[in-house]
Amino acid sequence: MTNTVETVQALAATRIADNELWRIAALFLVTLVAMVAGKIGRSALLTAARRADERNAGVIAVLLRDFAASIIPLAFAVGLRIGLAFLNMNEAVAVFAGTVVSVLFITAVAWTLYCLVDVVDFWLMRPARKTRTKMDDMLAPMVRKSLRVTIVVLTLLQIATTLSDKPLTSLLAGLGVGSLAIALASQETLKNFFGSLVIFADKPFELGDRVVVDGSDGVVELVGFRSTRIRTLDGHLITVPNGELANKMIRNISRRPYIKRVANLTLTYDTPPEKVQRAVDIIKELLADHEGMSPDFPPRVIFNEFNAASLNILVIYWYTPPDYWKAMAFGEKFNMELLRRFNAEGIDFAFPTQTLYLASDPKRPLKI
Repeated sequence: MTNTVETVQALAATRIADNELWRIAALFLVTLVAMVAGKIGRSALLTAARRADERNAGVIAVLLRDFAASIIPLAFAVGLRIGLAFLNMNEAVAVFAGTVVSVLFITAVAWTLYCLVDVVDFWLMRPARKTRTKMDDMLAPMVRKSLRVTIVVLTLLQIATTLSDKPLTSLLAGLGVGSLAIALASQETLKNFFGSLVIFADKPFELGDRVVVDGSDGVVELVGFRSTRIRTLDGHLITVPNGELANKMIRNISRRPYIKRVANLTLTYDTPPEKVQRAVDIIKELLADHEGMSPDFPPRVIFNEFNAASLNILVIYWYTPPDYWKAMAFGEKFNMELLRRFNAEGIDFAFPTQTLYLASDPKRPLKI
């Protein structure tokens, strides 16, 4: 028993960096309690967010989740600040510890604001989904990125102010000295930024539109400050700088009012005129008031050309609305029915042929 008491007294008298053990223990205990409180608060906020989802309170649910994601860093910074108050520190150590805690606290607050940008993004996207145009869907991500970049820049400036112990105006003045060099180094970035403004003003496409740029055919997935991402039809992701994209010819396939098909049907040269006329009549019958026909664009069927090895019938029709797969299905149905009707009428399609005449052929004597 005596040994135990002496041990406790010895531990109590032990000092580390001019601090009793109980002070150091208080630092760790307060920090631990703050972290545990942060975890409990995070769990409570996530539970409340799930309940908000069940009530279809989307904004509140996003707000609670954002606070849940940032509460533990805040709790750690607050607990560390309170725990350090128990320690005896000389002036230099106290200044250093205070600076570290200030940087941690600034970072925790900035992270909270960074997460809360999701609330603004959700609030912007909710009405954007209800509008017919997708321009709002393009602007909302850019607003989100702008806010987050602003928060990061202001946080870095505040941390620099804390570390250098200089006013913000002095730092801004120092930045102004190097602004010319920064502007020269960021010419391409500024070019792409203004290119994105031109795209938003001119609106050559929207998110989800199928476009063709420099021979690349794909769907617009994202429009950012620097570049636009296009997912090609074979699955590749193409990134085009906005500065270049604003000066390129963009073919927006999604905005076509119809799908036009041009077909050249070739008949053999031994087809009599009556059957050529019958072939034209069959095609006209199949396309009369066809599926997807617009009154402004009736189909055209013309016997228009004598090819080198065939008689050519030009077929043009337009399909609306411009649904690619429905137009393809109609084209298949038209082709199958045309093939059946031509076979039934004894009308033969032409194909490239070559005829050889032999000198020994008695039916075709060679005269010299």
